[in-house]
Amino acid sequence: MSSVAERGAFRGPYADGPPPEALLVDPPPLSAFGLAEFRRFVTIGGVLIVCLAAALTRWLTRPKRESWRAAASTGVVDAFCRLGPMFIKLGQLLGSSPSICPAPLSEAARRCIREVGPLDVATVRAVIEADLGLPVDELFASFEARPLSAASVAQVHGCVLPDGREAVVKVQRPELRATVTADLRIQWRLMRLLERWSGFARDANVSGAIEDLHAVTFNELNFTLEAQRQSRFRDRIGHFGDNVAVTAPEVYWNWCGPNVICMERLFGVPIDDFAAVRARHVDGKLAMRRGVKVWMEACLVHGPFHGDVHAGNIWALDDGRVGYLDFGIMGELTDEWKEVMRDFFFTSAIDNDFTRVARAYKRVGAFPADAGTDDEIGARMQMIFGPMFDAGLGEVPMASLLAEIIRTMGAYAGGAWTPKELQLIIKQLLYFERYSKEFAPDWPMFRDLYLMRNVFPEAVAAAAAERGETLPD
Repeated sequence: MSSVAERGAFRGPYADGPPPEALLVDPPPLSAFGLAEFRRFVTIGGVLIVCLAAALTRWLTRPKRESWRAAASTGVVDAFCRLGPMFIKLGQLLGSSPSICPAPLSEAARRCIREVGPLDVATVRAVIEADLGLPVDELFASFEARPLSAASVAQVHGCVLPDGREAVVKVQRPELRATVTADLRIQWRLMRLLERWSGFARDANVSGAIEDLHAVTFNELNFTLEAQRQSRFRDRIGHFGDNVAVTAPEVYWNWCGPNVICMERLFGVPIDDFAAVRARHVDGKLAMRRGVKVWMEACLVHGPFHGDVHAGNIWALDDGRVGYLDFGIMGELTDEWKEVMRDFFFTSAIDNDFTRVARAYKRVGAFPADAGTDDEIGARMQMIFGPMFDAGLGEVPMASLLAEIIRTMGAYAGGAWTPKELQLIIKQLLYFERYSKEFAPDWPMFRDLYLMRNVFPEAVAAAAAERGETLPD
């Protein structure tokens, strides 16, 4: 006897698209701190101590196999994996951005990208059935009990739709909100304390980073919003008639609900599986340029951009394309800051006129009006950043470049400062740096006309002709 879904009679709650109220986000206040947060703080401290002690005890019994720093890093990452989503995300950042932390910790933290304990399949089925109202075996022609991946917020299972399309179902871990709320409140208070004692922490606006993470995280817990953003991002990849070598999964709305996203299944390997990517004879540098180009267009033209491009979320696909996955974290610049970034990249890629950047930063208050003339500021910025932009990412680490930008802005702003609008962008650039060092260490990303082809089409065409450059498809 055929199932309801096989007969074509099934209509999920979002069959006609999500209702407007499902897209609303209501994050709890960040500054509150009560008994739940105190208990969680004690738990965090206890887990870190236990995991560090266990790792160092193991090291003492076989110290020649690794350094004590590597052992301690393993203990820290063990704690991250036990403590849940917010600490796993921290591990993902450290693992994908080796220039911002010691090498042993970055290496150990890469485990957070792929090795997260999975939910049992009974729990997964219960979430799907609660959202969609039918048993899993009636919703899908087949459903894989073993997860394809398990992450901090959700896990993914393969399935086949009744019409034969291969798909995946992303299912949110239940009861995340309370733990995430407590972790963010604790982290915010710790960062505020750190800013009192550390000039670098103040320069980097680390408490502001937690405030942004707070907003981003509760957006991420809204799966309906994520699915809508994924659809928008995918639809806009081909907006200019190119970018055919980059894609994102199509959302299958009929099988989506508040805690479930059903989408097209893509086949490939994570971009940081360097051996597997090379085995496919992929032009790694061209793939990087294509992927970053799409990201730049989303950021500077379309609006919402992918805000979590760690290695597990960018794949080299079996068909040769680059695939973006997991749209739980998206960023979007205000129109004002979008113009600032456009001015910055026009300068770096096309005419090297840093007076434009000085004017742009003054418009948004990054530099006070009395900081100096545009020519004076521009000349200093050109002297500092020009040689750094000319170098490949293998020569000048992105972290060094970004630190210099922060210091320069601070010198004019009367106290170094990182605008919150730039923090998510900086994080993504650090991720791109790691992949580029492997595939394209000589690539001067900020000078690449190809990235700006659809952002400034006429200026790029003129510059390419003048330089004798032929831009790829």
